[in-house]
Amino acid sequence: MTREPRQQAPPEPGAPAAGGRDGLPAAKMRMDAVAVDAYPGSALGDGHYPAAGSGEAVAPETRPAPADRPNRPSRGTGVRPRRPSLGGGIPAQGRELGAQGRQTVRRLLEAGLAEFDERGFQAVRVDDVVRRAKTSHGTFYLYFANKDDLFRTLLRDALRDMETITDEFPVVTSNDGGRAALRRWIHSFTDTYAAHATVIRILSQAEIVGEQVYGDGLRLLFRLSEAIAQGMTVASAGQSTEQPAKDLAQRAELTALACLMMLERINYLLSVDVRLPREEMVDRLSAIIYAAFHTP
Repeated sequence: MTREPRQQAPPEPGAPAAGGRDGLPAAKMRMDAVAVDAYPGSALGDGHYPAAGSGEAVAPETRPAPADRPNRPSRGTGVRPRRPSLGGGIPAQGRELGAQGRQTVRRLLEAGLAEFDERGFQAVRVDDVVRRAKTSHGTFYLYFANKDDLFRTLLRDALRDMETITDEFPVVTSNDGGRAALRRWIHSFTDTYAAHATVIRILSQAEIVGEQVYGDGLRLLFRLSEAIAQGMTVASAGQSTEQPAKDLAQRAELTALACLMMLERINYLLSVDVRLPREEMVDRLSAIIYAAFHTP
């Protein structure tokens, strides 16, 4: 994989030397045209998956940026955690970012996501990202080492949300409650995949993103397959069978992997605008996977 050389660009001409936190000028804020609203339901959007993009230079928005709005309660903690990506990439680690720094990170993340979506990972350059974000190379390198670092930062959000989905896989009992629980989970998986579709598509290409990054995605894939297999094993525990436990476990593992591959490929097709009826596909996937759980 080709990585872009780190460019040490000087600060933008005329930028005041003091002001905001994180070493950035106390510039007024503006929203980029390619902002949260351009990505309804995306990983940077304002809905179920909190945002990651805003501006740096013109008048402040009258409404607060998504990262600065009060956190909505989450189950168990009472507080919704901030997106991992808002901490920035390698150069930003180890220092606390202020509101202006987080907004700059969000805008660069949005710009990077838009460029990756339109051009593909390999074709995107740091130049493209800073141009879309309407900022400088110097500002970019305050928060990200290169475009690979920016992608890995976006990936942190995708991996966290997919880990949450993995942990929430239900026990699919052989009744209407089990069927409904499975459908709800598949719906949540579809929402999560759609929110991070660009990142997941790139992640699936090992030759592009590199072995270490691809390995993170592969490990999560096997964790999810394992969660499905465990759900199958528990669900079938009460069913009478003459098969040895070892054979049942192996069957569950292989069936779970097959189900997961089908689930991922259908969501991939939905993410590239193949005209499939989304809700009907959720119903069909639910029926097929439910049958896989409860077929002797």
